[in-house]
Amino acid sequence: MVVAPNDVRMDARGLERVEDLFNRQIEEGHHPGAALAVYRFGKLVLDLHGGLADVAADTPVNEETMFVLYSSTKSLTASCLHLLWERDQCDWDDPVAAHWPEFAQNGKEDVTIRQVLTHQGGFPDTPSHMTWDKWRDWDAVAKAMEEIPLDYAPGRVIAYHPRNFGWVLGELVRRIDGRPFDQFLREEVTEPLGIGHNVHVGLPESMLGRVSKLYAMEDCDRPVQVSTYNRPEVHLSVQPAGGGIASASGLARFYAMMAGGGTLDGVTTLRSETLTEVTKPQVEGLDHTLDRQVQRCLGMSLGDPRTAAAGKEDSRTFGHAGSGTSVGWANPDSGLAVAYITNGFRGEGTNIPRLSAISQAIIDACAG
Repeated sequence: MVVAPNDVRMDARGLERVEDLFNRQIEEGHHPGAALAVYRFGKLVLDLHGGLADVAADTPVNEETMFVLYSSTKSLTASCLHLLWERDQCDWDDPVAAHWPEFAQNGKEDVTIRQVLTHQGGFPDTPSHMTWDKWRDWDAVAKAMEEIPLDYAPGRVIAYHPRNFGWVLGELVRRIDGRPFDQFLREEVTEPLGIGHNVHVGLPESMLGRVSKLYAMEDCDRPVQVSTYNRPEVHLSVQPAGGGIASASGLARFYAMMAGGGTLDGVTTLRSETLTEVTKPQVEGLDHTLDRQVQRCLGMSLGDPRTAAAGKEDSRTFGHAGSGTSVGWANPDSGLAVAYITNGFRGEGTNIPRLSAISQAIIDACAG
């Protein structure tokens, strides 16, 4: 239920400017459709959807529409490791192989959980044989991660692991807890938060019709990736690094819990001390995969330019963006939690500005 702006110290006219910008981006052709949800102090203050989910069928985006998250999935996945750490079932500097002995192949015996969470594990590239048609075979996924060799010495180089991040963390959850990753996420995170209907990693087949199509926009530099992630088989696969499917309201509610120190509407998902621990800066420097400067905490980005206008990044803002399309973030100081998801895949030159403009407009709408 959307609350009045004054109830959470938001400026009504400022929120109108956010809505105008949201609609204008669709009208100007930045993407066919999108959804935006904003929480402040644990209350939903904005829940927008607009444009088309399927251009050919003229199907509008509505409150039931879910979108491919790409790497905006990574924060959800990291939260599962946060929970296991909180329960003393693992430590950040545990070797992955201490919980998963078969992982200790090809020099990976010393790779730690912390290094995987901060993209310093040293094995960033998806194995060439792990094509989309194999992603539903979790045994094949785990075997590929066991056999993958190192490209860099663990802990020495920051190099973003687009898919391997999620496959390793997903198998760690299974090895430590005993439940498959998707079951753990559902039972420990999404269902207690009341977002089990709207946030999935491994989509139930009955919900395929709710997923918006992805569109390669005029400057898209990865059209094959767009067509791959339009496949129903990919939506059904458990792909914890980039295969999440969610509504903006569902993802924003997850971040509202994080912004509130792990508790939302009287339900505690993570302890406040855990949130303090996992959002501390861990690494900063050049990411050799992305070829840009980054700052990361345990499984999330800090001060990402997509969370504010250029030059105004706040290192207390944590979250994750999704390739060419989306961003989700929270800031415990302002109490803001945001999810902005589009279905138009753009190159960084136009994607970062459209996401950061929305983020900054939301920040500017805070009345104190």
